[in-house]
Amino acid sequence: MRVSGPLFAAFCLARPDSESSVSARLGLTVPRAIGPAVDRNRIKRRIREAFRLHRTELGRQWDIVLNPRRAVLAASFEEIERALRKVMERCNSR
Repeated sequence: MRVSGPLFAAFCLARPDSESSVSARLGLTVPRAIGPAVDRNRIKRRIREAFRLHRTELGRQWDIVLNPRRAVLAASFEEIERALRKVMERCNSR
C-alpha cells in the first residue's frame, strides 16, 4: 500500500504471521537529489528517531519504507513526527 504526503512517500507491507515476532521495521531510501551526504544523513537520523518514539503505535506485522522529499529538510521534528504518525494510522487502518 502506498501512502503519499508532503514530506515523504511511504510504502506499507504486512508481513506473514510467521515473521511477525519482530516489531515493526523501517526502511529508508534517500536519493542523492535531496542534497549532499550531510543532509541525507540528518534526514535519516531524524526519521529513525521519530519512528523509534512511535513504533509501539504500529502493529508488529508492518514493514514501512519511506522515501523522503526535499521538503523534509526544512521541516521541524514535530512535523516529521506528525507525518509519520499519519502514515502509521493509514497502515493500521488497512
